Amino acid sequence: MTFTLATWNINSVRLREPIVQQLMKDEAPDVLCLQETKSPVDKIPLEGFAELGYTHMVARGQKGYNGVAIFSRLPIEEVASEDFASLGHARHIAGRLQNGVTIHNFYVPAGGDVPDRDKNEKFGQKLDYLTEMRDWFTTNAPEKSILVGDLNIAPREDDVWDHKKLLKIVSHTPIEVEHLAAVQKAGNWVDVTRADIPEGKLYSWWSYRAKDWDAADKGRRLDHVWATADIAGSAHSSRVLRDVRGWEKPSDHAPVFATFDL
Repeated sequence: MTFTLATWNINSVRLREPIVQQLMKDEAPDVLCLQETKSPVDKIPLEGFAELGYTHMVARGQKGYNGVAIFSRLPIEEVASEDFASLGHARHIAGRLQNGVTIHNFYVPAGGDVPDRDKNEKFGQKLDYLTEMRDWFTTNAPEKSILVGDLNIAPREDDVWDHKKLLKIVSHTPIEVEHLAAVQKAGNWVDVTRADIPEGKLYSWWSYRAKDWDAADKGRRLDHVWATADIAGSAHSSRVLRDVRGWEKPSDHAPVFATFDL
C-alpha cells in the first residue's frame, strides 16, 4: 500500500477552509494532519472536506487556540491523545490506519519569546512538554509509526536562515534542540524529510512580519515528518510546498509531504 501524508500548521481551519480545500484538490494527500486548528471539534467544517473524499477524522480542539486534526481518505481510528506537561491543551492526537500504521500529530508549544524558563513560563512549559514526550516514547516504544506536526524547533544549522543569529532565538536554541533530539532518540525516530533532502537550506515557516516573506526568505523548518526505524526506509518523495505560503490569506507555515510504501 502506498499513501501520501502531509502536515500543515493551518492557523485556524475555519478561517482558512478555502486553502485547505485547495490543497486537498491540488495535491490530494491520503492523510492530512493539521495543527493550530483553533476550533472545537464540532465546529470544524467537515462537510466540504468530506465532499473532497476526506470522510474520516480524528481530532482534539479548543476554541480560539491550539487544536490538532487528522483528515483521511482512508479509514482511521483514534488510538491516543496525551496532555503532555498537563497544560490542558489540545496538542496531540494519534490514529491508526487499517494497514497498522499509527500516525501521531503534534503541536508542540511555541515557547514564548525569551529562552529562559525562570523569566518565561511558556519556555519552561515547552521544555517540560518535550521531556514528557521523551518519557512517553521511552515507556511506550513506538513501532510502525509516523510522527508529524509543528514541533516548533528547527534543529539543524541549515534549518534556519542564519544559525549564529538564531542561537538565542526561541525555536533554535541549543537546549531546545537537545530536548528534541532526546524525543527522537527515545522513539527511535528517523527524520524522514532530511533523509530525503539531506543537504541545503530548508524551511517550512516564514514570519508574517516580513513585508515580502519570499524575497527576505528568513525561514525556519519547524514542521516535521518522522518515522520509526522499522518503516523509515519505505518513505520517499519528501517535499515542502513553499508556494502555499503565498496563497490568499495564507498560514505562515507551508505543508510538508512524504510518501510511504507499506
